[in-house]
Amino acid sequence: MRRSAPSPATAANLSATPWNAVKTWRQHLTVPQFTVVTGALVIAFGTVIMASPLCSTDAVGLWEALFTVTSAITVTGLSIIDISRDLTAFGQVALAGLIITGGLGLMAITTFLQGFVQGHSGLRHRLDRGRALDDFGVGGIGPTFNSILITGFCVMGLGTVVLYVFGFTDISNPLERLWAALFHCISAYNNAGFGLWSDNLVHYRDNPVVNGVIAAMIVVGGIGWRVINDLWSNRARLQRLRRLSLHTRLVLRSTVLLIGFGALGLLFTEHFAAGGVMENLHWWQRIQVTLFQSISARTAGFNTVPLSIQTFSDAGLLLLIVLMFIGASPGGTGGGIKTTTFATLMGATRSTLQGREEVVIHRRQIPDTVVLRAVGVTLASAIFVILMALLLGLGPTTTGEPTRISFSFLEKLFTCMSAFGTVGLDLGVTAQLNRWGQLVLMVGMFVGRLGILLLLSAIYGSRPQPRVGYPREELYI
Repeated sequence: MRRSAPSPATAANLSATPWNAVKTWRQHLTVPQFTVVTGALVIAFGTVIMASPLCSTDAVGLWEALFTVTSAITVTGLSIIDISRDLTAFGQVALAGLIITGGLGLMAITTFLQGFVQGHSGLRHRLDRGRALDDFGVGGIGPTFNSILITGFCVMGLGTVVLYVFGFTDISNPLERLWAALFHCISAYNNAGFGLWSDNLVHYRDNPVVNGVIAAMIVVGGIGWRVINDLWSNRARLQRLRRLSLHTRLVLRSTVLLIGFGALGLLFTEHFAAGGVMENLHWWQRIQVTLFQSISARTAGFNTVPLSIQTFSDAGLLLLIVLMFIGASPGGTGGGIKTTTFATLMGATRSTLQGREEVVIHRRQIPDTVVLRAVGVTLASAIFVILMALLLGLGPTTTGEPTRISFSFLEKLFTCMSAFGTVGLDLGVTAQLNRWGQLVLMVGMFVGRLGILLLLSAIYGSRPQPRVGYPREELYI
C-alpha cells in the first residue's frame, strides 16, 4: 500500500525544526551581527573552560572567569584575579590562547570563518565582507590571514628568545623562564597587558632588555599588519619614503609623535608632582619609565611603576587618558579611535584654520567620507565613554561599602577609558568595584574591541543610500 505524500502544512512543520530555524537565522545575519554573536559565543565558551578546576582554583567563579575571559578576548588586561595565584598552568596557557584569539582581530577571525558557515554567498555579500574587513581587502582573506599568523608568531618567537636569554635572567628555573618570556611576548604583541606577577613589570623597571623588548612588541603589534606588509614589500627602497602608502606614512609618523609627546609630557607633569613615583629616580630612569609608559598607555596596559592616584599627578593621569583614547592603528591589536582617525581630525582642523575647503595630508586629498567617519568615530566614542562613567557613578560602585571606599571622578573616568580603549591600566579600582561596575567595564571592553561603528552597524544594519537630494543651507559655527 502506497503512503500518501505529506500535506504542505505537515512539510512546513517538519522543516520548522529548531536547527533549521537557527540555520535560517544564521544565514540572514549581517557581517557586524555575525561578528558580535561570534565574539559573545567565544567569551561564553571560554568562561566555562576558565571556571573549571582544570584552569583555576576555587577563588575563581563564573563571574571572575567571565570578566577575565572578556578582558583576554578584547586584549584589555584588566583583571580581578591574580593570574599567577588563581590560575593553574593549563589556565595560563588557555589565557594566552584567548589573548592570541582576540589580538589577531575579532573581525578578521569571524569574517574568515563566515565563509565556512554562511553558504550561497553572492558577489555582493563577498564585497560587503571585504569592506567590513577593510584591512584585508577582497578575495585574499585566506592567504592574508595566514600571513598575519606567520608574522605574529615569528615576531613573538623572536621576542621570546631575547627575553629568555637576556631578559628574565633572574628566573633560575628554565621552564619558568621560558614560559614567562613566551607569555609576556604574547601579551605584549597583542597589546593585552596581562602579566604573570601581581605587580606587572614593576620588578623589571630598570631592566633595559625587558623594557625594550616589551615596548618593541607593543609598537609592532599596534601599528597593524598592513603597515608591516607595506614596509616588508618596500624593504629594498625604504630610503624613498614616498613609495610607502599614505596610510603607512601617517601611521608611522603619528606613532612616533605620540610616543615622544607622551614621554615628554609625563616628564613635565611628574617633575612637578611632589611625592610622586618619579621623585627619587635618576634622570635616565625617568626617561626609561616615561618612554615605556607612553608606549604602553596606547592600548598595551603594562606598567613598570606603581600606578595610582597617589603616585601620579592629575595632569599625568589626564595625559594618559588622552593617549588611551587615541590608541593604536587600524588593523593592529590595540583599541582606541586609532592614530589615523586622530591624524585626520588634525588635518581637518588645520585645513579649516587655513581656509581650505578640502582636507590635505602629505599632499594627498582625503575624501569627505573618511573625514565624516573620523568625526563620527571620535564623537561616538567620547559619548560612549562618558556614558560608561555616568553608569559607573550610579549607586554604590564599590564593594558595597561606599562610605569606606570611594573613588574620584578622575579614577572612574580613567578606568572607563582604560576599558573602552582596551588598555588595561588600572588605578586599583577594577577589583574593588561591585558587579554592576564590573559589568559596565565588560561591556565597554567588548564595544571598544569591536569598534563603535561596527556595533552600530550590528544594531541598525546597513541602510541604502537615499536617492533624494536635499537643498543646502548654511549654519553659523
